[in-house]
Amino acid sequence: MSKPAMIHVTYIETTPEKLWEALTSGAFTQLYWFGRRIESDWTVGSPVRFYDSADDSLTDSGEVLLYDEPKTLAYTFKNEFLEARADEAPGRVTFTIEPAGKNVVKLQVVHDEIAEDTVEGWRNGWAPILANLKTYLETNRTLEITFS
Repeated sequence: MSKPAMIHVTYIETTPEKLWEALTSGAFTQLYWFGRRIESDWTVGSPVRFYDSADDSLTDSGEVLLYDEPKTLAYTFKNEFLEARADEAPGRVTFTIEPAGKNVVKLQVVHDEIAEDTVEGWRNGWAPILANLKTYLETNRTLEITFS
């Protein structure tokens, strides 16, 4: 039996190549991921790390599972800054990019291999990140989201 998953699908007015860059470039992720910078050499088996731009602390980590530019990217994903999650096994995040019209792509994000009681938390975490990604790619600006 597979573990529960968080699944998010959106359509973005951009190219697969630009979306791919947004997912894999640290300079790009800082723009829409609320200051988090991704780092990896993107070779299968290599580490993936996210750093907080405020103090350069490690926030999340993982390992590249699949790198098929510009169609599919997958890596394990483990929260590194919440002590309550220290004993959790890493989940898996898979981004699938498909052309969906003239200068439009379909992005599907699946975060699976996670505990059932964390699905809603992951959904709430991914929603503003993915909304910000879409907004940035379409308008070259980010949303001013206030977290409570």
